[in-house]
Amino acid sequence: MIQHIGIITGVDAEAAALFPGQSKDSEPLHGFLVRQVEYAGKNIAITCSGIGKVNAAMAAMMLVEHYNVQMLLVVGTAGKLSDIDGDCFQITEAVQGDYGASRHDHFAHYSAGAWPIGEEHIEPFRAMPTPDIGLPKVRIITGDCFVENADHGRRLHQALGGDIIDMETAAVAQAAARMNLPWAAIKATTDNADGSSSGDFQSNLKRGAKRAAEAAERMIALIGA
Repeated sequence: MIQHIGIITGVDAEAAALFPGQSKDSEPLHGFLVRQVEYAGKNIAITCSGIGKVNAAMAAMMLVEHYNVQMLLVVGTAGKLSDIDGDCFQITEAVQGDYGASRHDHFAHYSAGAWPIGEEHIEPFRAMPTPDIGLPKVRIITGDCFVENADHGRRLHQALGGDIIDMETAAVAQAAARMNLPWAAIKATTDNADGSSSGDFQSNLKRGAKRAAEAAERMIALIGA
């Protein structure tokens, strides 16, 4: 039974939205600040990794090594790549959108960590089964690039089948796979990965972070129930 959960966010507003009013004190560790709370009979360690795949993977390793978490959970915001209904989603699969080979006529996508040579192939990282909390379930694309270009967003959606995009989830999923740990993710959308994304993200960040945090808390309460 899962009793210890590690939560990773990309920005501070996403971490602050989780379990507001509980345990405001954080402890520093390897450049991260970690806040611990107890909720629904579970010990939860929360950290804001900072933006990007390297930060997220480092945070995942730190939470496992020092807090003995049994599950990694990514919570926060994302951009929307398709016209799927909804503004908050449970992630079922994650792929990396910027891993592969740059060829003369296109970018060839490969599974993260695989040899980027030969026939293209993508094997997504699959999230653990989680309780149904009434949210649409989607595949997320992750990359070290904030998308403000609708054409690029459409290319990623068509090539990889993801409905939303962020900068952390698939990196945490890859780290979890290396450590043989389950992972999950809840993401609320702030923008449409187009020319308005920068302004929309800033305007909708707090609302999206709150939406994702509330959904994550509902899901955590049901894990193992």
